[in-house]
Amino acid sequence: MYWLWIVLGIIVLLLIMSLRTVRPTDRGLVERFGKYNRFAAPGLHLILPFGIERLVRVNITEMMVSSEKREIITADSLNASVDSNVYFKVKPEEENVKRSVYGVYNYREQIVALAKTTLRNIIGTMTLKEANSERNKINKELYGQLAKETSNWGIEIVRTELKEIEPPQAVQEVMNSVVVANNQKVAAQDFATAVETKADGERRAAIKMAEGQKQAQILRAEGEAQAIALVNEAADKYFIGNAQLLRKLEATEKALATNAKIVLPTGQSLINVIGDLAGVVTPKKDTK
Repeated sequence: MYWLWIVLGIIVLLLIMSLRTVRPTDRGLVERFGKYNRFAAPGLHLILPFGIERLVRVNITEMMVSSEKREIITADSLNASVDSNVYFKVKPEEENVKRSVYGVYNYREQIVALAKTTLRNIIGTMTLKEANSERNKINKELYGQLAKETSNWGIEIVRTELKEIEPPQAVQEVMNSVVVANNQKVAAQDFATAVETKADGERRAAIKMAEGQKQAQILRAEGEAQAIALVNEAADKYFIGNAQLLRKLEATEKALATNAKIVLPTGQSLINVIGDLAGVVTPKKDTK
């Protein structure tokens, strides 16, 4: 009875040692004596212990590797530091999982090396300015080349990203100086435009003011002309034939205004004398 419990314990222990689980993010390859035996989908699997069978798990989620920063000589003989990221994943089908394990040695390192070589070939034919302005083109060519080269590895290249292209320090300083100069130029142009706009506004305001003064003078002159016309019209209407009389009245008014002395003849009053000067005939009193 004692031996029976020992045997049962050993069996349970072996069973526990033989159970393996495969997560949904993985796929498994079961090898027996170093040879591929079967495919392990997500779930619980029984693996023969003591090295008879071995379970190789393969992650099928999207992963990223960096090509690491390295210097590449551009077409204009400048050493540019280039870095990029490559996103990929292993295809979940059995044949593709087998290829990722048995068809290539450490596909992560292989993708990094391939990305470095591809970037050197692409950017080496471009100037530094072209490389900075045509990043989408570089990403597209890098993606196409990697997808082609890894098509038999059982993996899928999801996307590639060119992180940065750094020129040499001396070139970077010159580029920064150019940017500063361009910004100063734009600021100077904006200031000149503002000054010109202000001057144009002041000129327009001065023109408007001058036009207003001119119009006011015209209106004032027209009013005075109309007033003179009315005076002339009234003079023509009320003083026709009395010009001589009007002149005498004006002479009398001036004489009185300058305090001129008037000699009165004997027996005449001031009123009669003024009337004679004005040409007004004073009616004589009846002596009868």
